[in-house]
Amino acid sequence: MRNNVTEFILLGLTQDPEKQKIVFGIFLVFYTATVVGNLLIVVTIKTSHTLGSPMYFFLTYLSIADSCFATTTAPKLIVDNLSHKNTISFDECLTQVFAMHFFGCMEVFVLILMAYDRFVAICKPLHYSVIMNRRVCGILILLAWIGSFLHSIAQIIPILKVSFCGPNVIDHYICDLQPLLRLGCMDTYVLNLFVVSNSGAICSVSFLLLMISYTMILHSLRNHSAEGKRKALSTCSSHIFVVVIFFGPCIFMYIRPPTTFPLDKLVTIFYTIMTPFLNPLIYTLRNAEVKNAMKKLWSTRLTSGNT
Repeated sequence: MRNNVTEFILLGLTQDPEKQKIVFGIFLVFYTATVVGNLLIVVTIKTSHTLGSPMYFFLTYLSIADSCFATTTAPKLIVDNLSHKNTISFDECLTQVFAMHFFGCMEVFVLILMAYDRFVAICKPLHYSVIMNRRVCGILILLAWIGSFLHSIAQIIPILKVSFCGPNVIDHYICDLQPLLRLGCMDTYVLNLFVVSNSGAICSVSFLLLMISYTMILHSLRNHSAEGKRKALSTCSSHIFVVVIFFGPCIFMYIRPPTTFPLDKLVTIFYTIMTPFLNPLIYTLRNAEVKNAMKKLWSTRLTSGNT
């Protein structure tokens, strides 16, 4: 198909030079904290002898997915607001779409695996070590990587079928499917339906499955002791909070027809940048085991540094 567009212009969050400086500073802080926080969780889990359960195995991959997910969008936003050069090549745009959906989908699958792990631990405690052994966890993570790759490939295919022959201005700070399809010099209605049936279905079905699993977990707590209920509720409440703040914006963006709303940029910021930033805080502030492991890690580093 005819394609005369070699680059796109991203309008970003604002065109005001003074506001761009503020945006640069805010998101530089958020992105740095996101990467440092998630990497700290990965290092803590990998070096701790007390965090060897499947839940922390999955949490490692959630932190990796969070860091990579934020990296697909935040650095470009930060650099654009500093340099005032808001262009992105066609190939870079497709790469960003692929990476964003790959790591976003990976986060979805890991959240599902974490919910399944909690379901087995709370509802089938006697069979937990057999069902969630290391080999099974490794296979589940491998399937999550494969599923994320297939999802991202399926998202790129519609863009490759679109002819871009004129407008190249994207009223957003990232390349994503719906903003790109609106620039196509052809009828993209069917392709938009495909996007909704792909990303929209993954978001909505995954959210429904997660809510059902946590409902079953909370229902099963009736038969547990007060201490068991407290620990299970503490873990599940943090997981549910992560699920809601991540899937809410995703469903808003991908389950609707190809229309734009003034809130789109804000909603996108929330699930691409804010959620990866909040996850380390949620999983450390509400988890005594992780906090204790971090304290031991730092004390060991300080002790070795002083000798």
